[in-house]
Amino acid sequence: MKISTKGRYAVRLMLDIALNEDKGSVSIKEAADRQGISLKYLEQIVNMLTKAEFLQSRRGSKGGYQLTRRPEEYTIADILRVTEGELAPVACLKDEINRCPRVGQCPTIKLWKGLYDMVNDYLDGVTIADIMNQDKSFTGGADCPI
Repeated sequence: MKISTKGRYAVRLMLDIALNEDKGSVSIKEAADRQGISLKYLEQIVNMLTKAEFLQSRRGSKGGYQLTRRPEEYTIADILRVTEGELAPVACLKDEINRCPRVGQCPTIKLWKGLYDMVNDYLDGVTIADIMNQDKSFTGGADCPI
């Protein structure tokens, strides 16, 4: 499983907004500059996060974006599901009911299901607040590995 730039940038954007929320609404241009991300690409991600009601926009001279909830209420898994879709490592685990014709005799399904469960359990257990609190000196700049 590989998380795309869209997923990684969405996590970075949510973190950037959370880190800068004390200043009011966060301008996407400023976030793009801080994160070293193309403004046009970040706008696509913002649209996804806004439609999912993770962000709300404010218009006007002090306009920008704000989180709709507290940072501890956003799991990394939730953000990635909005931008990446399902986090399944194989196609047969994408739907709630496995429709693969080989599911009953597949010798590897337990392996993939175990990986799927581990990834989801881990990412469901990490919030934006957890990342914010892991290192108080973190600024979330362009050199960020996330």
